[in-house]
Amino acid sequence: MSQASNRWIIKVILALCLISFVAVSIVPIIAAFNDTERSPTDTAAKGNSPTVDQKSKLQDEVRGYELVLQREPENQAALKGLLQSRLQLLSLGQGDVKGVIEPLEKLVKLNPEETRYAVLLAQAKQQTGDKEGAATAYRTVLTTKPGDLQALQGMVALLLQQKRPEAAIGLLQDTLSKAPQANKIEAGSVDTIAVQVLLGNIHASQKRFSEALSVYDKSIKSDPLDFRPVLAKAIVLKEQGKVDEAKPLFDKAATLAPAQYKDEINKQATAAPTPTASATPSDQTTPKK
Repeated sequence: MSQASNRWIIKVILALCLISFVAVSIVPIIAAFNDTERSPTDTAAKGNSPTVDQKSKLQDEVRGYELVLQREPENQAALKGLLQSRLQLLSLGQGDVKGVIEPLEKLVKLNPEETRYAVLLAQAKQQTGDKEGAATAYRTVLTTKPGDLQALQGMVALLLQQKRPEAAIGLLQDTLSKAPQANKIEAGSVDTIAVQVLLGNIHASQKRFSEALSVYDKSIKSDPLDFRPVLAKAIVLKEQGKVDEAKPLFDKAATLAPAQYKDEINKQATAAPTPTASATPSDQTTPKK
């Protein structure tokens, strides 16, 4: 997969159309991961150079939580504190992502119904290169909660990273086929519009534009007041160079969307399209409403 195409997949699937249902709980760990990838020079240039005192304080907190956990291995307050402190150190370029895996594993075990810990664990494992461990963590969530959007998004991103788009499509199609029954048992347990948008995005990432647009149109028909499929369709049309067709859809999406998303939608409407058709191979590759 080309570098430009890969960037577009990340952009469309994880950054744009999912702005309406990305869970806040994912943000801290992703932010920490992203910050650790920045060079010290980049960080200093932005005026965010960590102080010795900041690092020292966090390291002291880590040692304190570790001492508590030696006495009380299942102390959840200490586990959460340790996780947060290590994430903050990661954001300052200190420590290793592997350091958050152990407390997350314990929190997953102690809170089997709290899926955000399992998703964070999967993300951490994916970041360390343990793709099988990440897949197992995502599947654990999806076995009991097949409509969990965090797990679906993460699993789809993992499959695309592994260049397995058909597996990602199959996962989402299976989720949609089971959605009516799942929603009878627990109303709203599967956000079908969100899943359809994600499915359409995958088709678009593979340049199956007619399939993508068909999925978006089906979503728009099923819920004309939901801005997500409208935005997704606008983005894909724009990426195809159909700016005139995309513009009214961006306007409609901005009108339908909650206030907190309007600026981002307007920004996407005016941003330059990402080239995909003429991308050249590269060895460089790169993660609710």
